[in-house]
Amino acid sequence: MQRRALFLLACSAAAASPIGALAQSYPAKAVSIVVPYPAGGPTDTLTRILAEEMRRALGQSVLVENVTGASGAVGVTKAARATPDGYTLSVGHAGSHITIWAMQPGSFELLRDMAPVAMFAVNPLFISARKSLEPANLRELLAWLKANPDKATMGGALGTIAHMASLDLRQRTGVTFQFVPYRGGAPAMQDLLAGQIDLLIDQAANSLPQLRAGKIKAYAVTAGERLAVAPEIPTVDEAGLPGFHVSVWHAIWVPRATPAAVIERLNAAIREALASASLQRRFADLGQDIPPVEMQTVRALTEFQKSEVERWAPLLKAANLKAE
Repeated sequence: MQRRALFLLACSAAAASPIGALAQSYPAKAVSIVVPYPAGGPTDTLTRILAEEMRRALGQSVLVENVTGASGAVGVTKAARATPDGYTLSVGHAGSHITIWAMQPGSFELLRDMAPVAMFAVNPLFISARKSLEPANLRELLAWLKANPDKATMGGALGTIAHMASLDLRQRTGVTFQFVPYRGGAPAMQDLLAGQIDLLIDQAANSLPQLRAGKIKAYAVTAGERLAVAPEIPTVDEAGLPGFHVSVWHAIWVPRATPAAVIERLNAAIREALASASLQRRFADLGQDIPPVEMQTVRALTEFQKSEVERWAPLLKAANLKAE
């Protein structure tokens, strides 16, 4: 009886504590998702679609705040330093939350400073080019790059998975080109459309609209299967670069000290959003795959992000790249 009384007393104290009260009443106001890239880019586009559905699940407004700079580092840092109450969320991928920090260690570490909430989108990349670039397919492109070392320009945001893919492309094939850094996918795409750069390895969400409009060309998709929304684009295996598989995944995090009950509430809202037929259609139109249900949990993201840190961080450190 004495143990039961102590247990009930402890539960009552927890419920009366600020954290307990927060978890029970959450959310009591609008929630903000910090996008570390410019408006109009792939991360921004996907986040806004997700935010619409999360609003219905949470019963509160879900705002999107674009905080740009330093290839995503500024926005990620702001979110990580926010009050850990569940009202400031961080969105991004391996580029914004892992690889960029391998080039400027010390100020942020994903596994130390952020608590995972859920993964919500996965998609491969397109190897794309300006419409007027001479090579007609990937094999011709690789031959042209070898015959014209350092002549071509490849755009991308420093430290992103697309940047990592460009490094891997060099290592695998021996081709050389000039890498032109951008603040995000949207401005890089604008310069590709304007003919200011030659090549871009980028997410389908950013490339598909321009590809459908006939404004760019795509040589291959960096996956083992063709994309359902662009079945005419061959895989890298079919196009002459077997095994060059690279994908971008998007996830939501909160500051590390955020209460577990709040994280679970957010996770439930994201999973409810991902079950929406409207979101599924919009993601599919952008070439996005929704992670299977078992990969939408807090635990799954916890394990997956650890494996991604172990995969990408050493490669960047070995390349001795430094963020500017």
